[in-house]
Amino acid sequence: MNHPLFDLHGKVALLTGATHGLGLAMAEGLASAGATIVLNGHSSQDKLDAAVQSLTAKGYSAHGYLFSVTDEEQVEAAVARIEAEVGPIGVLVNNAGLIKRIPLLEMKLTEWQQVIETDLTGVFVMSKPVVQRMIQRGGGKVINICSMMSELGRNSVGAYAAAKGGLKMLTRNMATEWAKHNIQVNGIGPGYFATAQTEAVRVDGNPFNQFIIDRTPAGRWGDAEDLQGAAIYLAGAASNFVNGQILYVDGGLLATIGKPHGE
Repeated sequence: MNHPLFDLHGKVALLTGATHGLGLAMAEGLASAGATIVLNGHSSQDKLDAAVQSLTAKGYSAHGYLFSVTDEEQVEAAVARIEAEVGPIGVLVNNAGLIKRIPLLEMKLTEWQQVIETDLTGVFVMSKPVVQRMIQRGGGKVINICSMMSELGRNSVGAYAAAKGGLKMLTRNMATEWAKHNIQVNGIGPGYFATAQTEAVRVDGNPFNQFIIDRTPAGRWGDAEDLQGAAIYLAGAASNFVNGQILYVDGGLLATIGKPHGE
């Protein structure tokens, strides 16, 4: 039996952009604590179905809904369907995101807008109908997936950093407005994780691979499972008086300026 502070039985958790990688890993973590999982994807029904199957094959309760978090009508319709077909959403994890690695002076306005719309505006669009229902029921949990780029700059990811920095402040403002309704809004800021997206650079001899290992006090890339504890904590009763915080799961990266080469 799960400890009551971390027990999610009876809760429905909706995770956006969670058909793979860190989103799917967090979904499995929440499921292991007892939550019923609703996965969102936006482009591929087959990919969404495969992600749901990966959870149900392990004995978890999981469902999938295909819609875009940037489309207000789709979001409202999907939230209504989920609550009618699965149950009231008690946990919302805003994980859907997009990154375009383009230097700012080379980035087109349409490319900038696409990143901001997905990574920042999409959280606003997705949260509204969910939180309106949470308020009617007397509480809920919202977890926004931020980034190292909520705090740090890096070449070629200016739009992403602007969106994730904005998401940090949106998280704090959501907490400010909704705390009186017993809704806790917090963020998770993943460090550098070993996922399919980073596989190409995580090879011996790649300068970026060694840079991340040297830059991170833990001396390694994160494993997707390293995010599960943070997600469970922020989704459960253990965090009932935690609001407006960003929990960085980064192996200590933000705690240090790094170390000299070769140390």
